[in-house]
Amino acid sequence: MTATSPGSGFADQSPPLAQEADGRTTAPTTGGWLGRRGGPLKKGPGKALRPAWDEEPTILEKAGKVLVLGLIVLAVLLPLYTVVLTSLSSDATINQAGGMVLIPGELTLAAYSSILSGGVVTKSILVSIGVTTVGTLLSTVVSVMAAYGLSRTDSLLHRPILFLFIITMFFSAGMIPTYLVVSGLGLIDSYLALILPGAVSAFNILILRAFFMGIDPGILEAARIDGAGEFRILATIVLPMSTAVIAVVALFYGVGYWNAFFSAMLYLQDSGKWPLQMVLRSYVLEGVELPGSELTPAGVGSAQRPSSLAVKMAIVVFALVPILMVYPFVQKHFTKGVIFGAIKG
Repeated sequence: MTATSPGSGFADQSPPLAQEADGRTTAPTTGGWLGRRGGPLKKGPGKALRPAWDEEPTILEKAGKVLVLGLIVLAVLLPLYTVVLTSLSSDATINQAGGMVLIPGELTLAAYSSILSGGVVTKSILVSIGVTTVGTLLSTVVSVMAAYGLSRTDSLLHRPILFLFIITMFFSAGMIPTYLVVSGLGLIDSYLALILPGAVSAFNILILRAFFMGIDPGILEAARIDGAGEFRILATIVLPMSTAVIAVVALFYGVGYWNAFFSAMLYLQDSGKWPLQMVLRSYVLEGVELPGSELTPAGVGSAQRPSSLAVKMAIVVFALVPILMVYPFVQKHFTKGVIFGAIKG
């Protein structure tokens, strides 16, 4: 029977008393009626009181988790498997499958040989590698230096400059003013047009700044007392302690440069300077015949020529492989780098 407060009209919400074996009643322990996480407690033979969601999952629940995760992995790996297998299949195997190949048949490297034999595709791979390497190095260096300067709250014009960086995250000049600036600088049909317009990301700078502000100020002050300048402090103290977040930011920049095609579409008029993603868009998606791209090596007969679909899938593989090779080495830094940098400061 529940007691009521005088004049309240509501039942008392105090937890019921636990009944012991000897007939005594005691107050519930380990979190009360709602438990530590605000839910009902479950009590079994020889088990302590705990919420229902803390119980050991049943075999059916474990099987369901395995099934869901398996389907997710299958949804990710099946397209990659199909693309790679199609790029390695002969023309007869592709015709027999009616398109994308799921079951291996006759395998050949003719598509890769034709791509690497020269022409626009081969040069576009070299262009993408060069632009990605130079752009990633430039963007990372500029972002690290800007973030370190903004992390020093006593630096000159710290707040106005930080405010300008934040504004660029929400507002931009637009495509036409950006094109006019690039054209005015004489960068049309230049590789620098693929790097300089997007060389700095305010988001990445804020991540680095937050990480740098989390470094113990006493360490930096001790270095200043010993006579170290700001550049030496950055190079010998801050950078070695920030390898995780720098690796993640460098990956962000690298993926952005590697996947970029819109800048090439706007600023490059010579198809011989196109990066791989522009070739991928024009040849694979739109089916445009690339000028000067001999997809059949010299001395190869028409019966041995690779299928056009195999060549397209080989280009897709070349576009995917570099990122897939780099990502596993940087993945371990994601949690420590991005999340830690985001919650500090």
